[in-house]
Amino acid sequence: MICATIKKDEECIFMTAKGCSYNDGFCREIVEQCKTCNNSVELQSGWYCSAYPEPALKWKNGNCNLASHITATSKKEKVKINPLKASKRGQR
Repeated sequence: MICATIKKDEECIFMTAKGCSYNDGFCREIVEQCKTCNNSVELQSGWYCSAYPEPALKWKNGNCNLASHITATSKKEKVKINPLKASKRGQR
């Protein structure tokens, strides 16, 4: 439904016929880590996340999984290979 509280005229999954069904009935503004994210939207009352109503909770335990400005990097460790086993594999 269309939001009638903070994100006026925006589509919101928490909006019902009785009003906003999210905690306290409104969305929270973005936190500092969200400033460069593609999901942040500027509205009349401030900056809000278009993907989640309370961005501070997403950053509480680490990086936000919806953040478009952060890329996950994996560490590749060099695995020690036993040279004897490697030579046997090469003979096959």
